Amino acid sequence: MFKLFKKKAENKACDAAKIPQHIAFICDGNRRWAEARGLPPLMGHKAGISNFENLVDWFIARGVSTITFFIFSTENWNRSKEEIDFLMDLFYTELNKNMKHALEKNLRYRVIGSRDRLPKKLAKLCDKLEESSAENTAGTVVFALNYGGQDEIVNAVNDAIAAGKPVDKETFETFLDTGDLLPIDLMVRTSNEYRISNFLLWKLAYAELLFLPEHWPDLVKSEKLWQYTLDEFAKRNRRFGGGKKANYSGRKK
Repeated sequence: MFKLFKKKAENKACDAAKIPQHIAFICDGNRRWAEARGLPPLMGHKAGISNFENLVDWFIARGVSTITFFIFSTENWNRSKEEIDFLMDLFYTELNKNMKHALEKNLRYRVIGSRDRLPKKLAKLCDKLEESSAENTAGTVVFALNYGGQDEIVNAVNDAIAAGKPVDKETFETFLDTGDLLPIDLMVRTSNEYRISNFLLWKLAYAELLFLPEHWPDLVKSEKLWQYTLDEFAKRNRRFGGGKKANYSGRKK
């Protein structure tokens, strides 16, 4: 009986190890999704948030503890003023909704990236969302908004220099905006793009990468694709620099 109980406990631990604790999404292809349907490109951005909270709840319910979404990079300011204004208004509306979601589901929300160029009301809302959900414990949802991985590292280096003390990897991480977040286990990018695009460079050090042909508005609505990402992660053999035991001498044993 004890052996049976022990085997069940080991299987549970094994199953838990196959669930990524931190999934990060690069939400690509909104405009292409809209154009393929004969819709104005900006409508793709609306479609990209249409089922967002259900996606979050689904992954949290399956044991994922942190989910990060790359929604606006430091390079995205190069887009048209019309698109940028549309996105800033959309983010403001969505973050207001997230306040309620955080309360109902006991979720902590974080917004990473510089707020200097954001509209003042949006920057204030980011602060309010973080403050109001800071003590929530059911999971963490992160928006990378006006975020650049290289900027984050440079800023952390300058802060570490200003502190005047030598740092190792662990102490350096405390200077990062993302220092309190788990390392990324799985990064998913949609729309047949095969780059990491300056996204969470430090946290991606040992992440598994998954690139999908579907555009983001297709993924955000598809439970089948959500399950596919978990199934793909479960197949990966994460060695973290190690390897299988081998007979390096070539001698017969």
